[in-house]
Amino acid sequence: MLNRYARAVTTKLFTPLARLLLRLGLTPDAVTFLGTLGVVASALVLYPMGELFWGSLAVTIFVLSDTIDGIMARSLGRSGKWGAYLDSTLDRFADGAVFGGLAVWFARGGDDDLTAGLALLCLVLGSIVSYAKARAEGLGYTANVGIAERGERMVAVLVGAGFVGLGVPLGFLQVVLALLAVGSAVTVVQRMTTVHRQATAATAPDA
Repeated sequence: MLNRYARAVTTKLFTPLARLLLRLGLTPDAVTFLGTLGVVASALVLYPMGELFWGSLAVTIFVLSDTIDGIMARSLGRSGKWGAYLDSTLDRFADGAVFGGLAVWFARGGDDDLTAGLALLCLVLGSIVSYAKARAEGLGYTANVGIAERGERMVAVLVGAGFVGLGVPLGFLQVVLALLAVGSAVTVVQRMTTVHRQATAATAPDA
């Protein structure tokens, strides 16, 4: 219910901007590409410079394109599988840039191998989480379960990095990344278990 309420609020908030972009001649796909480009550029330029707060703020602004392009597509009556496919594919670039940018900073200027390693671990596990769902759907199953969906992972890492950029001890981000890694691993297991249950039921002989 909370998610539905949040979606309703964000839709109402960003509908005027979505309509403005449409009047300017931009398409939903163009906004998706531009938003992803903004996320990637912000994360790979600002994070490796150690600008954790400004990097997180810039990424957050560009991430809003995920909401705006959807509103635009629905306004045009074009919301469908292509838009979902494009969003999901480009999201992998955005996720890789965020966690990769953090890993680069902490492996070099930030000089903290633990944080760099945790960021890389989150990047790898996040990719497996997405693949587990995509592969399940490709085989005709569903895997819409898990405690660490993409949205939650992105919010957590941006908040963690942003606060550290404001002076909060680095341990806060380390805890956030560790929890994300654990949550992602649990999500992979949940999705594999769900698909295994469906596959077993599909091949079981009739009673």
